[in-house]
Amino acid sequence: MDFAVSATAQDYLKRLEDFMDSHIYPAEKVYAEQRRALMEEGKPNTCPAVVEELKTEAKSRGLWNLFLPDVSGLSNIDYAHLAELMGRAGHLAPEATNCAAPDTGNMEVLHMFGTAEQKERWLRPLMDGEIRSAFAMTEPAVASSDATNISTEIKRDGNDYVINGHKWWISGAADERCKFFILMGKTDANAPVHRQQSQVLVPLDTPGVTVVRDLTVFGYRDQHGHCEVKFDNVRVPVTNLIGEEGGGFAIAQARLGPGRIHHCMRALGVAERALELMCKRALSRTAFGRTLAEQGVVRTSIAESRMAIDQARLLVLQAAWMIDNVGAKGARSEIAAIKVIAPRVCLDVIDRAIQIHGAAGIGDDFPLASMYAHARTLRIADGPDDVHIRSVARMELGKYADAR
Repeated sequence: MDFAVSATAQDYLKRLEDFMDSHIYPAEKVYAEQRRALMEEGKPNTCPAVVEELKTEAKSRGLWNLFLPDVSGLSNIDYAHLAELMGRAGHLAPEATNCAAPDTGNMEVLHMFGTAEQKERWLRPLMDGEIRSAFAMTEPAVASSDATNISTEIKRDGNDYVINGHKWWISGAADERCKFFILMGKTDANAPVHRQQSQVLVPLDTPGVTVVRDLTVFGYRDQHGHCEVKFDNVRVPVTNLIGEEGGGFAIAQARLGPGRIHHCMRALGVAERALELMCKRALSRTAFGRTLAEQGVVRTSIAESRMAIDQARLLVLQAAWMIDNVGAKGARSEIAAIKVIAPRVCLDVIDRAIQIHGAAGIGDDFPLASMYAHARTLRIADGPDDVHIRSVARMELGKYADAR
């Protein structure tokens, strides 16, 4: 296996590092101040102006839609390194470069399965950064870790589909720029279990779509929102179907392989940022006559963090290499494994950093509390740890099926 990045990726990395240093990191305080002002005005989901400024700058530097191989020319191994770097400023860098979820997954789906009309109406403005989108799958009434449980109905009526259902934790749906959902529901409850679901495009302003509330994450309210949404006799044309009827489950799986590389490497970027904060704090604080950095227990925390991040990175890069060389299907076990390991390592490192910061670590003067809250969601998003561990065990046991 060769984890070296291409010459193209090296060039992107150099430009991205410069962009992070010159624009992204300095903009973090500006973003926080603008966000605070908007929230005081009663506009918690309005995008701070600095984001559009950063997008304009990123476009001018050619740092745009880097996640899509057909646009950037990058492999999964290549993009993994860029995703880690962007993860260090997760609220800003991915969106500034038009590489933020859930838009990335939706763009991949439309790129692979969309019709020419769908690409022109929805994919083009997404890729130009003019609008945002959401992916509506998770439901409050069923265990959505098993996607075959989804109960939202998509019934054909002449030239339309009529949608009835209840979704929640629909990321991005509260953003004023969000213009459509890719919704997953059942078109045929009597079909084989993995052929019951389909995916359709639903404009946000369609009659019958109601955003009930914007859910908080451990008390934090994201600018883009994580929403509860109801669909009551929502009618869309059959031309809004993505792919074919019954193909929704396969489409959902297709978007998850590379997407999990993105999530996991961004998580390691967060972990690197937390380790950096940990080291700086340890060197700047004194207790019992020595700096924290001279205390054995603190050094252990720093060393454990360094080793864990490096181990996790190698595992994610292995998965990326396998996707590049044998496809996502051939890398199923590795993809499942990194989805467990990367968030686990990230949370462990952030937790150690919080401990070394003391009371300051649990407040908002440092980013660690917010980092922990949002990283914790990764143990649930895109399938909970338990499901991925189950998958790894099943595939491992499958190697010994003949021994029964």
